[in-house]
Amino acid sequence: MTQDLLTDLPSAVDPGHTAVLVIDVQNDFCAPGGHTEVNLGKDITDCQAVVDPIMRLVASARGAGAVVIWVKADYNRTYLSPPIHARQVARGVANAYCVAGTWGAELYRVSPEDGDLVVEKHRHSAFIGTELEQILRDRGIRTVVVAGVQTHVCIESSLRDASARGYYVVVPADCVGSFDRELHDKTLRCVEMHFGDVVGSNDLVELWQAEKQSLHAAIR
Repeated sequence: MTQDLLTDLPSAVDPGHTAVLVIDVQNDFCAPGGHTEVNLGKDITDCQAVVDPIMRLVASARGAGAVVIWVKADYNRTYLSPPIHARQVARGVANAYCVAGTWGAELYRVSPEDGDLVVEKHRHSAFIGTELEQILRDRGIRTVVVAGVQTHVCIESSLRDASARGYYVVVPADCVGSFDRELHDKTLRCVEMHFGDVVGSNDLVELWQAEKQSLHAAIR
């Protein structure tokens, strides 16, 4: 059976078939003293700036009935592919980072609530070697709203894989961040051209708040 095409934003992000994926908002990527700041020497300002918009986005999604999924990286080197491990060694990254059970892998200023789902990944893409696609299929999800860090690495890898698997992709620009603003901007331009919609989180929050109000009105 052929599904109807979702040709505008309101239909694409209908909470009945939408999941919000929040990717890698963890201490090693976002917190002062984490891997990105200390070992890579990168500016984490833009990674920290996404947290408040993400929390507002997630709260609105929950209220409207959309699925919320937190994707956490565990980069224990026993899980890494040899090419990724080799690149780390070549770049002088001596210590493993974002390893489950350590401070670096803990979520940064965010936390799942009852009803949210958590997926652990070991690659850049949230789809590789995880149960994410099965979770989405089981819940009839057609659209993924992708938020988190780093825009040009795990966000881009995940949204490309989502698009290749037939999901509509929406990226709230103020809910994704990177230590490299130039690559962040290039990723968003690429998304707009080929993979999905780039919007402001306020656009989504307003749509979902209206959906929540209509649901409440129907219950009365």
